[in-house]
Amino acid sequence: MSNRVVCREASHAGSWYSASGSQLNAQLEGWLSQAQSTIRPARAIIAPHAGYTYCGACAAHAYKQVDPSVTRRVFILGPSHHVPLSRCALSPAEVYRTPLYDLRIDQKVYADLWKTGLFERMTLQTDEDEHSIEMHLPYTAKAMESHKDEFSIVPVLVGALSESKEQEYGRLLSKYLADPSNLFIISSDFCHWGQRFRYTYYDESQGEIYRSIEHLDKMGMSIIEQLDPISFTNYLKKYRNTICGRHPIGVLLNAVAELRKSGLDMNFSFLNYAQSSQCRNWQDSSVSYAAGALIVH
Repeated sequence: MSNRVVCREASHAGSWYSASGSQLNAQLEGWLSQAQSTIRPARAIIAPHAGYTYCGACAAHAYKQVDPSVTRRVFILGPSHHVPLSRCALSPAEVYRTPLYDLRIDQKVYADLWKTGLFERMTLQTDEDEHSIEMHLPYTAKAMESHKDEFSIVPVLVGALSESKEQEYGRLLSKYLADPSNLFIISSDFCHWGQRFRYTYYDESQGEIYRSIEHLDKMGMSIIEQLDPISFTNYLKKYRNTICGRHPIGVLLNAVAELRKSGLDMNFSFLNYAQSSQCRNWQDSSVSYAAGALIVH
């Protein structure tokens, strides 16, 4: 048996974000300095996973709510873009590399999750091909840098879950969400609009196309703020909005619903919304981004 540590390389560094630690650090500091810490300490955040030139500024509004002095474990739930997956999957790696510093996977929590029989093991290739978790690693490293040797991460790749599976994973993860030393990062962009995404919903009463997109996204965001998983599912069925992290969001909403049954008081607020460009005609396309945080009272 080899004792070599299995590492996931920062496969999107140099393309989706800077591979230079010093340059990346300066960019993250710049974006974070523009954001206000209004609802700390966050127990969960929703933040985008596009290239940092598109969404780095938006994501900062969520990461600014993270309190490194209380956080000891960071769960990162990201959707699967490349492999068909009907359940959730765990990484084969022990360490995730970033240009800032390496992040350690919590092998004890991984063992506990594995024992439930509800998880698959993704290959290292699948892990390195996927960007939805990786795009949160530099921001996690930056937000946690003052306690960098005192926390671990729990990456979970979330498949195209049925409603009942979202409930099942939500119930399972609710005990971790109840712990103030855990932070949940929910990786999601919002509307992917345009013919290249095969999604061109347009409500002309809103004016320009980009205004219609914003109205549609903000309808979904306000339902997420109500922390109601059933309403969110109904919204997605009605409008088919192309929110790529809808299943990780669904898992979070179901975990919150489980904790609310026992009287835990929580609330979620979105803090920023952005679009990659403003669509004005049918040839245009855009992706929307939103950043928000959940706090427990």
